[in-house]
Amino acid sequence: MSSSSSDPEKLMAKADKLTKLSFTRWNADWKSATALYEQAAIAYKFRKDNVKAKDAFEKASKGQEMISSPWDAAKHMESAAALAKELGLWNEVSDFYRRASEFYRECGRSQPASDALAKGASALEDKAPEEAIKLYDDACVLLEDDGKEQMAFDLYRAAASLYVKLEKYSDAAAFHLRLGSAADKSNAVNSQCKAYLSAIIIYLYAHDFQQAQKCYNDCSEVQGFLNSEQNRCAMKLLAAYEEGDAEEIKRAAQSSTINHLDHVVIRLARKLPTGDLQAIKKVLPGGDGDDLDEDDLT
Repeated sequence: MSSSSSDPEKLMAKADKLTKLSFTRWNADWKSATALYEQAAIAYKFRKDNVKAKDAFEKASKGQEMISSPWDAAKHMESAAALAKELGLWNEVSDFYRRASEFYRECGRSQPASDALAKGASALEDKAPEEAIKLYDDACVLLEDDGKEQMAFDLYRAAASLYVKLEKYSDAAAFHLRLGSAADKSNAVNSQCKAYLSAIIIYLYAHDFQQAQKCYNDCSEVQGFLNSEQNRCAMKLLAAYEEGDAEEIKRAAQSSTINHLDHVVIRLARKLPTGDLQAIKKVLPGGDGDDLDEDDLT
């Protein structure tokens, strides 16, 4: 027989009793109960009883919240979230990591608050990609609001890659442009230029030449990009598209400059050109058509 000091069932029962009010207990003893919940959670986890361990960590988090210790509350909530992931409880994964993030924010710590959301996003990429995108977005916003954009670079890239996987190319490009803006604020010129080139390549892959051209023109207003090798690479790609020269597009897409981009973007570049190049020529000055038919962009 296990002693009551190591039996998690008895620890949980004792802790629950300490948090319930009665005629003889007018105040809940959350401090003592929390210590018992923590012991039970560890014991359950050791037994690989993940369902009960998750519940115990959740109660331990509540206890730390009640005794005004949001940092420890966040840590326990992250433990519960990790167990929810192992159990395939995807709604709880999102909820728990969001709650952990809120606790970290109470501590005034934007970095761990963002990290918690990013962990949730990473866990949900395959099972709930739309929620993962929201978590990545919220994680970025936390850092942006705190003036720590440079800490969000990997989050922008992860969100953009997930959008590519979902075939939402405009959204993917938008996240790279957002990365470019963050890099600009952080004086990270190389990251900024790579982000701009990535966005242009994604637009080209989606066969949206007009948007790619507009993106190039907008980005070229930034002096750092205008004088960069990424700009020269983009210019070669766009010129080849204007000429309708598929072989030149393929050569430009093999550029060593592109080899230094994210793997997801490199894969897209290697598949260029997509769609009908003649449709692009028709809308260029001196082309045969007046307007580009949107059907030709798909």
